Amino acid sequence: MLIKEKIIVLRFSAMGDVAMVACVLKEFSRQNPKTEIIMVSRGAFQPFFEGIENLTFHAIQPKTTHKGIFGLFKLYKELQSYKPTAVADLHDNLRSRIVSTFFRFTGIKIDRIDKGRAEKKALTRSVNKIFKPLRQTVERYADVFRALGFKVELSHKLNQKPQIIPEKAKHLFANELKKKIGISPFAQHIYKVYPTAKMEKVIADLSKSGYEIFIFGGGKQEQEKAEKWAKTFPNTYSLISQYNLLEELALISNLDVMLSMDSSGMHMASLVGVPVVSIWGPTHPYAGFLGYGQSESNCVQIEHPSRPNSIYGNKPCLCGVESCMDIIDPQTIVNKIKENLNG
Repeated sequence: MLIKEKIIVLRFSAMGDVAMVACVLKEFSRQNPKTEIIMVSRGAFQPFFEGIENLTFHAIQPKTTHKGIFGLFKLYKELQSYKPTAVADLHDNLRSRIVSTFFRFTGIKIDRIDKGRAEKKALTRSVNKIFKPLRQTVERYADVFRALGFKVELSHKLNQKPQIIPEKAKHLFANELKKKIGISPFAQHIYKVYPTAKMEKVIADLSKSGYEIFIFGGGKQEQEKAEKWAKTFPNTYSLISQYNLLEELALISNLDVMLSMDSSGMHMASLVGVPVVSIWGPTHPYAGFLGYGQSESNCVQIEHPSRPNSIYGNKPCLCGVESCMDIIDPQTIVNKIKENLNG
């Protein structure tokens, strides 16, 4: 009797990275229908994996049940009950290393992502910068499965299938004749965020053009800002804190285009097949984090010898007195969005 392949996949955070893993697992599942996938991540990210065949989601609780070395051993024992044949560590942090090493001690084959740290350091350093496109993160994820003996070829194409709109949002999407634009204007790191005053100009122009605008993502402060925009500009709606993640994905799947920072908003749109116009500051698509299936021609950014100077956007721009985000003209962003809508 043939033993069914069962692969444990480890990627605990961050939100955008987990969404990228989901994009890869969609392709992996289609190409390996007889392989069982056990996805291990934070419970909040489970909606990313809805609808993927042969996938079981197992939540890690790093602050309680799975805290510390004993907690991770408990997680290992939980995962051992699935009787896996392989472990794909797509995170390569301390927690994932410990868990995968437990499996290695029992003879289970494991492989870890090569994050290309040296290449990324060369891309972002200010002296002797090596400015070239690096391997895409989604391909780095796929490489782990390939090293474990699985076949997976990524199409790098968007596959948009509008989902059922949540009942409480149907009135917002009632007018099918109007183009719908999602805007995810915030990010975890402030240096990746397009300046508020300039984003307002983008929203004002799009609103004036008659498009319907939906603002996604953020906490209480961001919600206040988004609600102010919604009151100021016609056809503009703040969806922050009104829908759960599964509902947000359904809403995004019904958009015509998304405007996003280099952030999780871009990767969520990729997951549901929506084209993204993305804005890049200290980071750069060359680092490999462009959304799955997205086009580099839709990346709005300036050319400057100091760019990029950061992989994750947690460092300020080094472009001079005016940051690389400030230099980007709102009209450039508006034009790129309209080009997508009318193209």
